[in-house]
Amino acid sequence: MDVILLQDVETLGDRGAVVTVADGYARNFLLPRNLAEQASPGRIAEVRHRQEEEEARKVRDAERAGDLAEVLSKTVLTVTAQAGEDGKLFGSVTAADISKEILRARNVRIDKKKINLEEPIKETGDYMVEIEVNTGVKANAKVIVAPAAQA
Repeated sequence: MDVILLQDVETLGDRGAVVTVADGYARNFLLPRNLAEQASPGRIAEVRHRQEEEEARKVRDAERAGDLAEVLSKTVLTVTAQAGEDGKLFGSVTAADISKEILRARNVRIDKKKINLEEPIKETGDYMVEIEVNTGVKANAKVIVAPAAQA
């Protein structure tokens, strides 16, 4: 019996694959556990079409990520923070602060978990920050931490 896998099955294949299995295995194990559905020509064509759309979407996302990485690499972000006379900040500049500055400067929302800071920035100065735009696509943005104007 030909079935279409609805989920990854370790011994058979990945989600969306069309596999031939014994009738009993399909009826007694795969179908009752919603791991697969019986294959029909129309359903197989639908699954193939969906897989092609998914591949096209991944290609578009990769292109957008490359463009965004290029823009972020050319970006210089300026973050102001309260600092003492010796340049030490009273607080720190975190990934969340950098994320907010990217949103303000480039109108692009980057999750703070995608900004790679080994530790929060605690002094004024220039820093290179690595940002993971997409899986495998990274950009380095320059962050300038400047002291806030004292009143």
